[in-house]
Amino acid sequence: MTYKDAGVDIDAGNALVEAIKPLARSTARSGADAGLGGFGGFFDPKAAGFRDPLLVAANDGVGTKLKVAIAAGRHDTVGIDLVAMCVNDLVVQGAEPLFFLDYYASGQLEVPVGTAIIEGIAEGCRQAGCALIGGETAEMPGLYAAGDYDLAGFAVGAVERDQVLTGDGVTAGDVVLGLASSGLHSNGFSLVRRVVETAGADYAAPAPFAPEKSLGEALLVPTRIYVKSCLAALRGPGAKHGGIKALAHITGGGFPENLPRVMPKTLAVVLDGITWPVPAVFRWLAATGGIAPKEMMRTFNCGVGMVVVVNPDHAGSVRAAFEAAGERVFEIGRIQARAEGAPSVAIEGLDASWPR
Repeated sequence: MTYKDAGVDIDAGNALVEAIKPLARSTARSGADAGLGGFGGFFDPKAAGFRDPLLVAANDGVGTKLKVAIAAGRHDTVGIDLVAMCVNDLVVQGAEPLFFLDYYASGQLEVPVGTAIIEGIAEGCRQAGCALIGGETAEMPGLYAAGDYDLAGFAVGAVERDQVLTGDGVTAGDVVLGLASSGLHSNGFSLVRRVVETAGADYAAPAPFAPEKSLGEALLVPTRIYVKSCLAALRGPGAKHGGIKALAHITGGGFPENLPRVMPKTLAVVLDGITWPVPAVFRWLAATGGIAPKEMMRTFNCGVGMVVVVNPDHAGSVRAAFEAAGERVFEIGRIQARAEGAPSVAIEGLDASWPR
């Protein structure tokens, strides 16, 4: 008997490594040559220009959005999601992503599928400005069903010690800005899939909310990567005066779970739910699935993928910096003192007509 007889094809794994080497090289940056083949990847913070850096690490996956990708037969965007979910968590602490590693596990390695996935990872790394310096491919027959796979990502960034963004300086009266999302990003897909199943929808059919695309394509729009725009705003006008006080990546748990992580417990954020446009995909999910507004807000980003807490004196310059970097920006709320027993996040305007 051979290892291949047992379901593991070493030659396929080697072929995948050879196929993705140019993809890794395309992500090279100062501090890393992004070559593959060693047991570990090196990164030189000094070569990247840091004086006294703190390292910041994050890991994440894509979740059950992968089930939609598999059902739709589209594997070229979930790699972007994988990178985004990690690097967006780094930049909220003021960190610049430096390098990325991935873990790709399947029941049977299919080189074209694996190559498409890594192409997406490389694209995500280019968007974030970090190097893909390594990863692991695992072929595990019996653990994963035929055609199934899973992804995990690991990102490391750095921030100068005196520039760490903690949120400790957030005070009552600060302005809350929202940066537009690209869609669902990579959260809530167990509920999304339940709505699709209940509605009897077909991933290959035109999307009810975007008929120019298939439903699968519309749901698989990759997570927006906010790294370059956030770093530009953090390093731009107003930054030296404490213009940006906190950033919050709106992922699992939506607004109620993520905003309290970046402000003192004595404060509350009050959002106005009608101050930003809710994309059509969320309106379709709410109407088709009968999902209540509060449940939408604690499951999905509802059109805002990153929240920025700003000194009101510099709200204009910070907003302009984000817009110059290509973001759509909305003023969505304020920070105020938190009354005893009051929630840390209050969202107004969630009446029967929301979302609209």
